[in-house]
Amino acid sequence: MTISPDGIIFWQWGAFALNATIVFTWLVMALLTLISWLVTRKISTTTEISRWQNLLEVLVIGIRDQIRDVSRQEPGRYLDFVGSLFLFIAMANLLNVVPRYMAPTGSLSTTTALAICVFVAVPVYGIVYEGPMTYLIHYVRPTWLMLPFNIIGEISRTIALAVRLYGNIMSGTVIVAILLSLTPYFFPVVMELLGLLTGMIQAYIFAILAMVYIASATSAHQRIAKTNNQNQPPADEKGEAHG
Repeated sequence: MTISPDGIIFWQWGAFALNATIVFTWLVMALLTLISWLVTRKISTTTEISRWQNLLEVLVIGIRDQIRDVSRQEPGRYLDFVGSLFLFIAMANLLNVVPRYMAPTGSLSTTTALAICVFVAVPVYGIVYEGPMTYLIHYVRPTWLMLPFNIIGEISRTIALAVRLYGNIMSGTVIVAILLSLTPYFFPVVMELLGLLTGMIQAYIFAILAMVYIASATSAHQRIAKTNNQNQPPADEKGEAHG
């Protein structure tokens, strides 16, 4: 029983192997690109819009609202990254209804790549909005002795992101395969529907956790700006003091 798309080889030449993980990952990206182009090629700014544009707007607004609720910041700067993570994982998991398809998120290499993207994005966002020194000094607070522990914490949560998504998708595949061998008609259908629900939940959780990590890296910048604003006297007081 094949539980990971890594074990399915479509073509191999020497050390290079084209497995199902690579093929289905490119398939998901191609479908997302095609759907995006079809929906936005005749996008309308009037009140009369197509059903697909309406669905797209609902989806984008929903993602923006979730980002705003989690980060307490304007969602525009995070929408592209977090939205791409959610849409890719969701599409990859939803396609499980297609026969002979295996979600690339059932491969540890795919989930690790996604987690590494988050691992890189967190300090990038933090450095952009706080500055290099202000962000990096967090790793040595309250003392320099915390530096290795903070680094280990960054690495461990990246591993947790990858393993959590991989474990949930892989376990669903195993359960469906076992039930299919025992009762090949009714239970696999139910489990397939449950697997779709689980896949969507996992896409949501992964995107939310990514946003939580990014928000924690930029929250200090917001607190510093707020503190500076509170310490500044009002405009009229400045005028009186100057006079």
